Amino acid sequence: MTLRLHNTLTRRLEEFQPLEPGKVLVYGCGPTIYDLPHIGNFRSFMVYDLLHRYLEWVGYEVRFITNLTDVDDKTIRGAVDHGTDIREFTEPFGEAFLADAETLGIRPADHYPKATDYVEAMVDFVRRLQEKGLAYQAEDGSVYFSIGAFPEYGKLSRVDAGAIKPGARVSMDDYAKEDVRDFALWKAAKAEDEEAGAAWDSPWGRGRPGWHLECSVMSISELGETLDIHLGGEDLIFPHHEDEIAQSEGATGKPFVRYWVHVKHLLLEGQKMSKSLGNTVSVGDLVSRGHDPAAIRHQLLSAQYRRELNFTMEGLEASGRAVQRLVDFEARLVRTPLSSDAGDTRIPEMAQAALARFREGMDDDLNSAEAMAALFVFVNEVNAELDRRQGALRREERDGALKALEDMDEVLGFLELARRTRALDRATKDWIQEQVHQRMEARKTRDFARADAIRDELAAHGVVLEDSPQGTRWKVVK
Repeated sequence: MTLRLHNTLTRRLEEFQPLEPGKVLVYGCGPTIYDLPHIGNFRSFMVYDLLHRYLEWVGYEVRFITNLTDVDDKTIRGAVDHGTDIREFTEPFGEAFLADAETLGIRPADHYPKATDYVEAMVDFVRRLQEKGLAYQAEDGSVYFSIGAFPEYGKLSRVDAGAIKPGARVSMDDYAKEDVRDFALWKAAKAEDEEAGAAWDSPWGRGRPGWHLECSVMSISELGETLDIHLGGEDLIFPHHEDEIAQSEGATGKPFVRYWVHVKHLLLEGQKMSKSLGNTVSVGDLVSRGHDPAAIRHQLLSAQYRRELNFTMEGLEASGRAVQRLVDFEARLVRTPLSSDAGDTRIPEMAQAALARFREGMDDDLNSAEAMAALFVFVNEVNAELDRRQGALRREERDGALKALEDMDEVLGFLELARRTRALDRATKDWIQEQVHQRMEARKTRDFARADAIRDELAAHGVVLEDSPQGTRWKVVK
């Protein structure tokens, strides 16, 4: 079985075949860096990461690009309100996005292009469209794409271009244009654009690029005229991605994107989350409340990307417990005694079956829920087998189980992230060991109140003790 993706362009589940065998070109619409990204944004970015990891897992050479939109109405307004230029205003938000992505274990893209670095290329792109009769200059110097000159407009979103009326969700730019349906490629500079340092010279006068144009130029500049996969949230299908297709194919005469993949919105406690509603939650908010980044990652991947995901604090607690099960399972395997005399178990067959189910789930349109189910069924089966045996394993059995666990986590990233975020420095480890020793001494003298107090103090620091006939073990939980 090979990877199948739901292509928004065809509305069908299609077998994925890159344009060049063995190599995949992917572009994901990134954040507009005028504010901190919220957890809803990161549902999309987590799906980007899932696809990135899985493509590499199955052996593709992947070039992955995610843009940072640093010039648009919101960034300009923010820069003016803060009395600074647009680059200085947006820089901290770009850094915050990358920091949050690292916190959640998202693999870095190969490049994070910023729109302001591609203005010259954008001017050239608009000139090409104008020369082909697909764009025109308005009286104020703005340049618009003529939707009427591109008969295929609407093929992604299935909107009827002829039925678009004023007030529809198209460009609502306050500029003169010949047709309400047309969208801005180049916007004549206003006073606030100049004030924010967001205006550039062009053949049409001072101005700035339109938002839709930016993604086309950045993606084509970095990946070429035809992309294998273009990712984004479902809210970007129209008009943003529709406009990208029109201007890109109009300029190049080639198909722009072969597979369009769109992520469904996330709900927060059953409600739509948005900055306008004031109910957004950031990654930093959750981490500052003591939530484990690996648990956040787990919940964001708990539903297949085209299904609704309701992000809840109760669900986050459950995700924390799920991640802890993985941590405990890995530790149990590592601690299992090895013996060449140990009898056969079904663990090798369990590992093989788990990997097959895992890949089947991922191949089915990145069904992360099914892939995670394969992982946790494997954990349950192997734990049951270890309980039944109550003894040693042969090295190849133990190592095979660890390898299967590591292989699945290479895509899901839960253990990888938990190891990194729960890593302790030597001083902290020494302190914990000393507290465990002090508790043991208190129990020997039957000072149970002090022993309980030490246990409670360790628990407050995220350290849980496990007493057994062999002694006391400790582990870090979140």
